[in-house]
Amino acid sequence: MTVDASLLVPVLGVAALVVKAALGELRRPGSAREQWAFAADRTALAAGAAAAAAVVLLGWNRLGVTAVAWALLVGALSAQLFHRAAPRP
Repeated sequence: MTVDASLLVPVLGVAALVVKAALGELRRPGSAREQWAFAADRTALAAGAAAAAAVVLLGWNRLGVTAVAWALLVGALSAQLFHRAAPRP
């Protein structure tokens, strides 16, 4: 079985985000909850889903299934950035 090299980058990116959250949690308990708070923010999730859908729609012809892995990474990063940029009351 051959592994597509373009699939390796998003998988490593997601793994790096998880390791970063785990190390931050070890240093300061509760920090992982802050880092992953975007998962409960509906507007951030909508922005991430829109970005992920755009990646899949634009990349499916060229990348195939690998576009889904890239879409997950782009969607998660977009949702996290959108959550941080949104004004909080």
